[in-house]
Amino acid sequence: MKGRARSEGRLCRRRDERGEGVISAAIAVLIMAFLGVAMWIAFSATFQNAAAHVNTQVNCIGQTTTGC
Repeated sequence: MKGRARSEGRLCRRRDERGEGVISAAIAVLIMAFLGVAMWIAFSATFQNAAAHVNTQVNCIGQTTTGC
């Protein structure tokens, strides 16, 4: 009976450890997704600021006033 209990215990441990890789991969995917969103927000804000500056400079081309 001892041998049977030991083998069943080992079998349960193996089944319990099966999902660890999937869970770790899911956590890694979520972390990468959050990093991607943060990078997109930073890029979008930077691009909007740059676009506004470029538009201002383009509108100043050919003007003789010193307001630009």
